[in-house]
Amino acid sequence: MAGARAAIRYAKAVLSLASDEKSTDVVNSDMQLIAKTITENKDLSDMLLSPVVASSIKKTVLLEVFSKSNKTTLSLIDILISNNRISLLGDVASKYNELFDQSKGIEHAIVTTAVALTSDLEKKVLAKAKQISGKEVVLENIIDESILGGFILRVGDIQYNASVSNQLSKLKREFTLN
Repeated sequence: MAGARAAIRYAKAVLSLASDEKSTDVVNSDMQLIAKTITENKDLSDMLLSPVVASSIKKTVLLEVFSKSNKTTLSLIDILISNNRISLLGDVASKYNELFDQSKGIEHAIVTTAVALTSDLEKKVLAKAKQISGKEVVLENIIDESILGGFILRVGDIQYNASVSNQLSKLKREFTLN
């Protein structure tokens, strides 16, 4: 919990600094790359969490891996190293992305389907998500064959369940009650 609060504080500070320098978009790209790289690379993640690996080695590796990053992003790495908080880098990057999207009025929606969305269906789901949230929406598709068909759309705290499995559950409850 304390790590999550610290990650939010660092992310807010980086967003504020990037806003002052008018580099929020570039830093957002860096943070997306950092979050994705740390999530997908177990060795890098383990190294950042390891108390055995020296901070100087962690810094060298990170500066090599993210050498093309903006100076604000590189400053974040330096600060996290000097404060012995480098294990938070992935969380800070994720929180920065969330705060950046909030500042731009972008909402993330997750649509769960039994099969991959076609472009036509994706447009319809995107329109429904925009209608629900009233904001610009970025759509993420998760495939779960257990819903049989239809879709489940989650936008923020709102969930719209139009799945076949949900309809079958409703029918089953109606038949068992009567």
